Amino acid sequence: MHAYIFPGQGAQFSGMGLDIYENSPEGQEIFENANAILGFSITDIMFEGTDEQLKETKVTQPAIFLHSVALAKTMGEAFNPSMVAGHSLGEFSALVANGTLSFEDALRLVSKRAMAMQKACELQTSTMAAVLGLDDAKVEEICENTPGIVVAANYNCPGQLVISGETEAVNKACASMLEAGARRAIVLPVGGAFHSPLMEPAREELAAAIENTTFNEPNAPIYQNVTASAVNTASEIKNNLILQLTAPVKWTQSMQQMIADGATRFTEVGPGNVLQGLLRKIDRSVQTDSANINNN
Repeated sequence: MHAYIFPGQGAQFSGMGLDIYENSPEGQEIFENANAILGFSITDIMFEGTDEQLKETKVTQPAIFLHSVALAKTMGEAFNPSMVAGHSLGEFSALVANGTLSFEDALRLVSKRAMAMQKACELQTSTMAAVLGLDDAKVEEICENTPGIVVAANYNCPGQLVISGETEAVNKACASMLEAGARRAIVLPVGGAFHSPLMEPAREELAAAIENTTFNEPNAPIYQNVTASAVNTASEIKNNLILQLTAPVKWTQSMQQMIADGATRFTEVGPGNVLQGLLRKIDRSVQTDSANINNN
């Protein structure tokens, strides 16, 4: 079975999407439509912007989403997923890919999500850190025993877990992780504590927008971050999407479940190849590749 996976924040680069824009009339139409919906020329920043401009939250999330969806659309009939999944932000791309959301509605939600997360980040000093070389259970235990708010946020692959929370708590937890034998504990250059309880104001804001958006029944199951299992109904997808901002991204578990359910080939759709690298650490036996406008 052929699974399609969609990357999240951090995969952006200057020049992203330009090849699609120049070589696909359908891709060009999607990009221009996005400019109109967002009210500014995101394509100018994607194609020619600096790394600093691309890091702006209002740009980063819509840009990665836009690149992923445009790439999927240009694959035509060859794009026929048996199952889909997206890492954090990538879940919105996956929901367009399996017909749950229209491109336009998803882009509006992604833009709203980016703004709401930015606002939540400004309410409290918070951050995230990558912990390498420590068992998940040990990371969870240290988070629970650290004063303040710090939680396991991204289960990326075995031996790589990202924690999230108040800056002071994250720093204390990192010190404890190293004492417990972690190979590294690195504070990440992010704007705040994504996938933690500190995102509750953003979750509430996004929930209202999600409730007012039409969700269709999916044409292929999505393995959502919150459950790490196949979800096939619009109502359940909607609920999980609302929970996603404050809940951990169960990426390792999602990939393992897709493989258990019969996935033998994974195609990463969007900028970069981060997810392929994680997959190789999760299960080396599965075939992985990148989508481009010339392949299927």
